[in-house]
Amino acid sequence: MDTAIQEKVHSTFPRLNQPAPTFEVETTHGTLRLEDFQGSWVILFSHPADFTPVCTTEFVAFAQIAPELKRRGVELLGLSIDSTYSHIAWVRNIEKNFDVKIPFPIIADLNKDVATLYGMVMPGESKTETSRCVFVIDPKGLIRAMIYYPLTTGRNTQEILRLIDALQTSDKHSVATPANWKPGEKVIVPPPKTTEEAEIRMTAGYETPDWYFSKKSL
Repeated sequence: MDTAIQEKVHSTFPRLNQPAPTFEVETTHGTLRLEDFQGSWVILFSHPADFTPVCTTEFVAFAQIAPELKRRGVELLGLSIDSTYSHIAWVRNIEKNFDVKIPFPIIADLNKDVATLYGMVMPGESKTETSRCVFVIDPKGLIRAMIYYPLTTGRNTQEILRLIDALQTSDKHSVATPANWKPGEKVIVPPPKTTEEAEIRMTAGYETPDWYFSKKSL
C-alpha cells in the first residue's frame, strides 16, 4: 500500500491521548452531541446488534455497573448499526425479561457515521456489524483507552470499572498502576530520570526492589 494512502487510512482511526472524534446523533434519549458530555468521563461502547444474546448479557452488565460509574463521574453511551425504534424495543424487552432498566442512551448509527469515525467495523469479522469496542474519553475530550473484543466474547464490565479507577487514580496522583491493580493497593511511582534521582530514590521510603521500580501507598 502506498505510504500516503496508509497515512490517510491510519489517520481516520482514533488514537490514544488524541481528541475523540465529535458527533451529533439520534439516540434513545433524543439528539445528543459528544460535546454535551464535556467535563465528564464517557464510556462509548458498540455492540454488534440488538436482540442478540451476548449483547443482551452485556447490556444487563453495563446497567448493573452504571450507578458505580455515575459515582465516578462517568457517563455511558451505547451504539450499534440499528434504528432508534429497534433500540427502544430491545431496551423494553430487556426490562421485561430480565427486570433490568437500561439507564443510558443508545446511538442509532444506521449510516455507520460514528462507527466509521471510531473504526468500530472490522471487515474481517463482519462488514455489517460493529465489533465490541470500548472507548474511554476523559473530561477534556481525549481518548484515554480503547478495548476491542470479538463478536463471540462478551466484555468484562468489572475490568472496565477497574480501568476507570486506574485512570482516575493516575491522573489525580501522577502515578501508574501495576498489573491487576485495584483501589487500595500500592501504586507505582514514575521512574527517576537522572542518576542523582535514582540514588535518592533508594532512600526515599518507597517499596523499592531496585532503583527503577518503586511502589507506594496512597
